[in-house]
Amino acid sequence: MPILRTLQEAGYEAYFVGGSVRDILLNKPIHDVDIATSAFPAEVKELFHRTIDVGIDHGTVMVVTKEETYEVTTFRTESTYQDYRRPDHVEFVRSLKEDLKRRDFTINALAVGIDGEVIDLFDGLADLRNKILRAVGNPHERFHEDALRMMRALRFVSQLGFTLEPQTFEAIQEYHSLLAKISVERINVEFVKLMMGSFREAGLHSLVESECYIYCPGLREYGESLLAFADLKGPAIPTERQAWTLLMSRLKMTPEAMRGFMKEWKCSNQLTKEVIQMVPALEFRLVHEWDNWSLYQLGRELALSVEYLLQYFDHEPNLAKVRLLYQNLPMHSLKDMALKGNDLMAHFDYPRGAWISSTLHALEQEVVEGRLKNNNESLLAFAKTFLEEEMT
Repeated sequence: MPILRTLQEAGYEAYFVGGSVRDILLNKPIHDVDIATSAFPAEVKELFHRTIDVGIDHGTVMVVTKEETYEVTTFRTESTYQDYRRPDHVEFVRSLKEDLKRRDFTINALAVGIDGEVIDLFDGLADLRNKILRAVGNPHERFHEDALRMMRALRFVSQLGFTLEPQTFEAIQEYHSLLAKISVERINVEFVKLMMGSFREAGLHSLVESECYIYCPGLREYGESLLAFADLKGPAIPTERQAWTLLMSRLKMTPEAMRGFMKEWKCSNQLTKEVIQMVPALEFRLVHEWDNWSLYQLGRELALSVEYLLQYFDHEPNLAKVRLLYQNLPMHSLKDMALKGNDLMAHFDYPRGAWISSTLHALEQEVVEGRLKNNNESLLAFAKTFLEEEMT
């Protein structure tokens, strides 16, 4: 509010715009607060002590306060979009209407002034009330300008449970191939939010019906699998790794294929590793109770993540039981074992080689599964028998 007040007192218009306005009207928590103003970037910088030029070519100056940072963007119009993502040219203007009419959807084209009055030039309030997602102006123009808006539309369906207005949906169907022009990283952000939405069933159905999925990495042949994913009933999926795990459980890929698929999506190595561990663990858990070795290999956090996912398959998760079982494991990592590799080298007269790791692994499994006590005497006795069999 002080930023708006400073701009207004200097003779400029200033409003809260975009997602924060939409979310506050929907009684949802707000995240980024965007401010739009008739002041040009240089004029904004003159009014505030601390600013950062985060996107000054596009009219955005970050104002730094004691509590927070806020992006303040000059009203602007945009030219043609040669790459279907960024405008070739931005022109700063003094008109709020000119600024709002370039936005993607009517529910995001609302502005609120310092007096709390909502400025609604495109019937966004009616669309909010009726739960309709409608492009501002001509939907063909909006999606041709920025093809990522099609994925954003599908993501909003999943997050908000809104229905796509027919002309807006038809334009997405017509222009879905333009997603080929958009970077995988940007599509990834929208797709993950779509998977994690409270209304993911509607979002995923729209993704398939619009054929946008064809232009998402690696999904061209998986329309039916995406619908199978949509059919999983349950609450919003809490984490990204759980969302990918549920998706992969429907795609039914080998671990190697999963690795290639997630690489196409530009997922991190850590996320990929976790999902490749969680998918077979989920399949195991849907048929069996946890055993010590499965729980030990997966680790506490991933095991709890997998257990939570049982509810999407009409099974009852028992997180407290998993925590207790894990706590009561004889050990939680190889570091906890009483016998180390150097102890084996000292006790057995074999040259250094693969026998050390294979023996440690055998000991590890015996201890974890409760067949062997974790003390030097028991471990060495088992190792002696194991090596006699291995080395003959």
